[in-house]
Amino acid sequence: MGMRNASLDELLNHYDIFDNDFVSDPFPLLDQIRESGCPIAHSDQNGGSWMPTRHAHVVAMAQTPEIFTSREVGVIGLSPESKEGPYGGVRVPPIDSDPPEHHGHRRAILPTFAPQAVAKYESITRDLCNRLIDGFIDNGTADAASDYAQRIPVRVISMILGVPFEMEDDFVDWVRGVLETGLIDREVGLQSRMKIITFFMQQIEDRRANPRDDDLISDLLRLEIDGQPVDDIFVLGACNLMLIAGIDTTWSAIGSSLWHLAHRADHRQQLRDHPDVWPTAVEEMLRVYAPVTMARIVAHDTEFEGCPMQAGDRILMAFPAANRDPRVFESPDQVLLDRENNRHVAFGAGIHRCAGSNLARLELRVALQVWMERIPEFELIDPADVTWKGGQVRGPRRCMVRF
Repeated sequence: MGMRNASLDELLNHYDIFDNDFVSDPFPLLDQIRESGCPIAHSDQNGGSWMPTRHAHVVAMAQTPEIFTSREVGVIGLSPESKEGPYGGVRVPPIDSDPPEHHGHRRAILPTFAPQAVAKYESITRDLCNRLIDGFIDNGTADAASDYAQRIPVRVISMILGVPFEMEDDFVDWVRGVLETGLIDREVGLQSRMKIITFFMQQIEDRRANPRDDDLISDLLRLEIDGQPVDDIFVLGACNLMLIAGIDTTWSAIGSSLWHLAHRADHRQQLRDHPDVWPTAVEEMLRVYAPVTMARIVAHDTEFEGCPMQAGDRILMAFPAANRDPRVFESPDQVLLDRENNRHVAFGAGIHRCAGSNLARLELRVALQVWMERIPEFELIDPADVTWKGGQVRGPRRCMVRF
């Protein structure tokens, strides 16, 4: 069923985050659920799940990892015989670690993503964005999603990991195979995960034989946790996570922001006239178009806000819904580029708040700034022609603009 015309009862009991209507514009439906008497919905679709939609509820769950565990963070239930997890039997620390292991895992990778550590990637990201625009600026049209947004994170990640740019198309195919097709088609998901794992195992062996100074894989191999050298499985998991968590998420944020600017001449003007607005503008784009929904698994039978939850139940942490909660954000559906109070949860909350958020922010800001410098005026060729992908990560897949 298309969810547009669903009754409130159907929304609360049968929501489907893969439904085309929901993917193309989830916000009216999320608002309805959040402002109903039952802001934590339950659905039997896609293996069954609960979906909290209020900011306070999402944050409270994120801050209670002993009840809402991260042992599976995929938004769709796996068949009983397939408990290899969304990343193919390879853990992806720290995103799927629970305390007490989580602390050491996270502490080990945080220095890599500290603000001063990622600052060195700004000029390289800017050059990359300029080169991409050089490739299509004379055409007068471009796909802001596939010609630009989707190419930036995959190249930045390749550079950080120290792997060749020629892998770009493979990486994109593999990530989509895990986060899109693979959610519905287990075989595709498994094959894509195995390709990623095989590739990184070869890279790790190569670094062991030929250590390098300046790439993340070499840095990870030198790490210690509690005085012990990390094992290859940890390094493999961290690389896996960089690829899967770092590509689709960031390109979706860049693509959504360009889609927004393409139909808001007033916001394009505001950014040109008031460049000091950029820092808050980036946060506002993250709030309004938060791309990611993560899952949690209920560790033991519990009751949360009157909802009886059973061990093994899946929770969909609806960060996009929390980010439009009027209890926290004034005029939540208005995009205010100079919004000062912005406690959004686009990067999650609690111990699993996105470790790569500084890098994602840098990529988003630089990608938008370079586009606006080079192509200050642009518009959607046909708003109805824009296609979106959703589920775990929501963003435009096709977004044709003219300039």
